Amino acid sequence: MKTLIIGLLMMIFPLALEGAPPKVVLLWPGGAPGALGNGDQDRPSLTIFLPDAAKAVGAGVVVCPGGGYQMLAMEKEGYEPAKWLNSLGIAAFVLTYRLGPRYHYPAETDDGLRAVRYVRYYASSYGVKSDRIGVWGFSAGGHLASFVGTHFDPGVADAADPIDRSSSRPDFMVLAYAVIALDTPYAHRGSLENLLGEHPSAKLVRYVSSELHVTPRTPPTFLFTTDSDTTVPDENSILFYMAMRKNHVRGELHVFQPGSHGVGLASTDATLSLWPPLLANWFREQGLLKSP
Repeated sequence: MKTLIIGLLMMIFPLALEGAPPKVVLLWPGGAPGALGNGDQDRPSLTIFLPDAAKAVGAGVVVCPGGGYQMLAMEKEGYEPAKWLNSLGIAAFVLTYRLGPRYHYPAETDDGLRAVRYVRYYASSYGVKSDRIGVWGFSAGGHLASFVGTHFDPGVADAADPIDRSSSRPDFMVLAYAVIALDTPYAHRGSLENLLGEHPSAKLVRYVSSELHVTPRTPPTFLFTTDSDTTVPDENSILFYMAMRKNHVRGELHVFQPGSHGVGLASTDATLSLWPPLLANWFREQGLLKSP
């Protein structure tokens, strides 16, 4: 009888028992720049996961799922990392960005830059400090994150849209088996074509190759990749880390020997599941897991 009652309650009041779904906000409620329509694929958004108030540490992360700039691995590289961040007391904002072949540069990168601005502008509403906002990207989402971390701007002081007055610079980055070096033999061709089209200029390819644009202003960065990844070779992460070293940017690079592409948090893999605790330790070293 008790089981029957619980079952009926779950049918009638599912949200009350499971918790309300995370809030979704549009990055541009009035329409994104360069939008080709008004469908879901034309309206970049953030899905917001907030930690329990008692655990909140005042930090937030924009999470960019991968998918070759053609689709989004939303569960493995979006929602799961968001919930993991919440377990540490960090707010998470999962980015749904525009994709090729419908959209090409700069739509995707505009969405990434806007996401950081949006979170910074509304930071206090989400219990986040405006100087504790990071970006975390996987695969092609890692390229988007690395672009944001190397092509940011301070905002436009007299912009009509108050969000555009906020800086798009993340305070820290996490790049997981990221697509980065598009102007090298290690480039992921699918991501390159979906982002730039079939015949981009050499100048544009170099402009979006993030390792070529690291400066001392690039935020501290944690990189994770695997030596067995044949889809996005680890040279992408290594070249970025070498550029960080040259520019005295703090960070860590972890190259695991085993592991195919797209492992996410790798929670069921005895070896690769060590990488999220390494990331949590890095967050701790950055002072992000202490309430400000």
